[in-house]
Amino acid sequence: MLHNLTLRYLILAFALTFTGLACAQTGGLTSFNFLKIPGSARVAAMGGSYFAMKDGDIHLAQFNPSLLDSNMHNKLGLSYVDYFAGINMGCASFARTIQPKFTVGATMQFSSYGKQTELDALGFEMGSFTAADYNLILGAGYQYDSLWSIGVNLKNIYSALANYNSYAVALDGAVTYNKPSKNFSASMIISNVGYQLKTYTESNREKLPFEMMIGLTKRPAHAPFRLSLVYSNMQHWNLTYTNPNEPVVTDPVTGEVIEVKKWEFGDQLMRHMIVGSEFILSPNAHIRLAYNYRRRQELKVSEKPGMAGFSFGFGFKVSKFHLSYGRAIYHLAGPSNHFSVTTSFQEWMPDGKSN
Repeated sequence: MLHNLTLRYLILAFALTFTGLACAQTGGLTSFNFLKIPGSARVAAMGGSYFAMKDGDIHLAQFNPSLLDSNMHNKLGLSYVDYFAGINMGCASFARTIQPKFTVGATMQFSSYGKQTELDALGFEMGSFTAADYNLILGAGYQYDSLWSIGVNLKNIYSALANYNSYAVALDGAVTYNKPSKNFSASMIISNVGYQLKTYTESNREKLPFEMMIGLTKRPAHAPFRLSLVYSNMQHWNLTYTNPNEPVVTDPVTGEVIEVKKWEFGDQLMRHMIVGSEFILSPNAHIRLAYNYRRRQELKVSEKPGMAGFSFGFGFKVSKFHLSYGRAIYHLAGPSNHFSVTTSFQEWMPDGKSN
């Protein structure tokens, strides 16, 4: 009883500490938004936010440090993202268990925007410049008991945009409840609580993309699939905005604008939700499918919404490597493609062990 009460107070203190340092944000009001783009192919295939699965996937520790445990010991993960307009992204992650209950990890993340043409105020070409963002993540996870684990990520964020550069630090905090006997896990994450130490321009300090999320995963008994539900942006209820491109319906007789009835509460609720499923073909082969309602509402073309908001992918193991692919459909203009590979140095040792 005392053990459970101690954990509850720990989680409460954790939540109050982080929320006290942050405030609600909406799109377009923050800097360093590359932090929200998933490098992991698995995360991308699951709707862009998937972090409550404790199965030793080192790519998930980048988003949820409470997943760092002995199952990630000496694992190396590499990811590459073929994004829009020639933007290239990627990351490399490694983890190591220091003590039976304590595991540390590191991730180097980059986002390269390529070479851009520099123009003067009149539009005349002056030359070219490059732009890129970088993020070094140092994480630690602690297995509190057989069910609960906690973790923290420290982010060192550097951005270089032509002659402008900026540096910021941020913290992620997470707690996970995992019960393998019920095939159930749940996580709460508070991410990007931080401060811009060096601004792009003088006297123009920008905010980081703070977010609070809860994620659940459940595999029904004897079912060949696992369900995922994420409630994102807990810190801000209303995620809607005025869409200037929304079609206007008028009365053909009076010419008056007809107000279209909307499912206001349901629409706002669903903008927080990301639902997905992993179909388990075998222990080493998975197919993934997800739906991001908010992404669809914000990026679809009214006359031709297509598959905007949907994502899919797969993962399988070949020899000592686990390969994953994810495809996220944002808009008719095209999708993003994500590739990940993972290997464990344990498997390369002759006796299956390493220091």
